[in-house]
Amino acid sequence: MKFNTKTIHGGQQHDPAYGSVMPPIYQTSTYAQSTPGGHKGYEYSRTHNPTRNALENAFASLENGNFGLAFGSGLAAIDAVLKLLKPGDEVVSTSDLYGGTYRLFTKIYEEFGIKFHFISMNNTDKIEEYITPDTKLIWIETPTNPMMNIIDIVSVSKIAKKHNLLLVVDNTFATPYLQQPLDLGADIVMHSATKYLGGHSDVVMGALVVKDKELADRLYFIQNASGAICGPQDSFLVLRGIKTLHVRMQRHCENGKAVAEYLAKHPKIENVYWPGLKSHSNHEIAKSQMKDFGGMVSFTTKGNNYEEAIKIVENLKVFTLAESLGGVESLAGHPASMTHASIPKEEREKTGVVDSLIRLSVGIEDEEDLIEDLRQAIG
Repeated sequence: MKFNTKTIHGGQQHDPAYGSVMPPIYQTSTYAQSTPGGHKGYEYSRTHNPTRNALENAFASLENGNFGLAFGSGLAAIDAVLKLLKPGDEVVSTSDLYGGTYRLFTKIYEEFGIKFHFISMNNTDKIEEYITPDTKLIWIETPTNPMMNIIDIVSVSKIAKKHNLLLVVDNTFATPYLQQPLDLGADIVMHSATKYLGGHSDVVMGALVVKDKELADRLYFIQNASGAICGPQDSFLVLRGIKTLHVRMQRHCENGKAVAEYLAKHPKIENVYWPGLKSHSNHEIAKSQMKDFGGMVSFTTKGNNYEEAIKIVENLKVFTLAESLGGVESLAGHPASMTHASIPKEEREKTGVVDSLIRLSVGIEDEEDLIEDLRQAIG
């Protein structure tokens, strides 16, 4: 089954009760049993729910995995992965990553005795320098948030396999429409399904997808034991969003390209970060592992002027100044004071998250309106 068909039908079946084409919202906490332990596969909705299971099957199908898990948020999904570890274990992570991930790693799990190494992975040759006998996991985002760095998944997967490590890829920015990390050697794919998978800025959710049954069983146990599951209404909303993922992503990519090329030519803009530009340091790797280059664009103004960046985001009219990304509407953010404020200034500036950096989530509006909005805001 081709990807565009998978978004509509992948992992799905008509509801057996009445033939409902869309999985119904099973708004129930518990299920009747004919005898103690005698049920139809469902006993309590923290453990299983038919609407959530339909969504988890869809997640697995989109990523060419065998098992999907849905959580109450992207951070809940990340939390479940880290619960695979024990005190004394070490993690090698990219230094350029979502601020909430960094906060969870450093403020929660470092307190439990997990050690994290945050390094640039633009050149994967340096990764092995940080691997010790205690290393258990490599964590990467690609493209990264917000600097749009591209990490060679195949290269990292070879290192992970050589040292018997789990490789986790946060695939939120790319989505399975553009990139399927399990096919490139990853063990776990993570998504903030709040973003492109949901696609309409009306739900908060996280997802994990794996191929290996033993690993899936461990994660299902953590999901059930910790209880950070999503509800049936949210599951229904993301199922609905997934059905248009392919057509939305096509427009996100088209508009992202138009915006990036406009900004790259603007005399007041210093740097533009979008993997589709030939000037991007890992453009060729992006071409090799991505179908297209997405709708996330970051840029800095000349002179690294904080006040100028704030003025731009406040003057935008079509782009909304807001947290998050991946919805049909275009959003603009100032990472240093919003999504990455939890990272110390010295640390974030090492990765390029300077005070003049602006991150755009380019939506599916008319590209001429988006470019005109940037023109009037930048001046």
